[in-house]
Amino acid sequence: MATNITFHPGSVEPSERAQLLGQKGLTIWLTGLSASGKSTIACALEQHLLQLKLFTYRLDGDNIRFGLNKDLGFSEADRNENIRRIGEVSKLFADACAIVITSFISPYRADRDLARDLHAKAGIPFIEVFVDASLAVVEQRDPKGLYKKARAGEIKEFTGISAPYEAPESPEVHIHTDEQSVEQSVREIVDYLRQSEFV
Repeated sequence: MATNITFHPGSVEPSERAQLLGQKGLTIWLTGLSASGKSTIACALEQHLLQLKLFTYRLDGDNIRFGLNKDLGFSEADRNENIRRIGEVSKLFADACAIVITSFISPYRADRDLARDLHAKAGIPFIEVFVDASLAVVEQRDPKGLYKKARAGEIKEFTGISAPYEAPESPEVHIHTDEQSVEQSVREIVDYLRQSEFV
């Protein structure tokens, strides 16, 4: 923890930003096993919201590891730090009135709860979306060949195989990607946003 620092509040109120941009910020947090469809849904959702003229930005698990989190591996401690950083970054974007879409496996409930609490303390909505597909289905999909490598012992601490995935207990939206299309999944999320008057 850094010392000799003081938080410097700004003079711009969140309501001023919201009025200028015509929207309020929020975070849509997609969680699920690798190959469950998180990134595909996030891309389609981002495009849909942009077509609605909403300022939207997507944070993708793999993409973030090319830059901000390139110093992190896949140990439990590194996974915790990965999600802690993304919780902070998504809160900053949402504070700027963006609709933030994150697509991260984020396997541990405690880490997702920390991200949710961080948003709650800032008065920013946090919508957890469980992108659900069975292990059998995601292993069959395996677009990157990661499950095959994990089963062969080539990848250690792989979520769902040699590392745990703790499914959300009460997500705001629960999508079953082994039963519904990308379009149906996006519609379900957008319907929730509208019903909750977030958009």
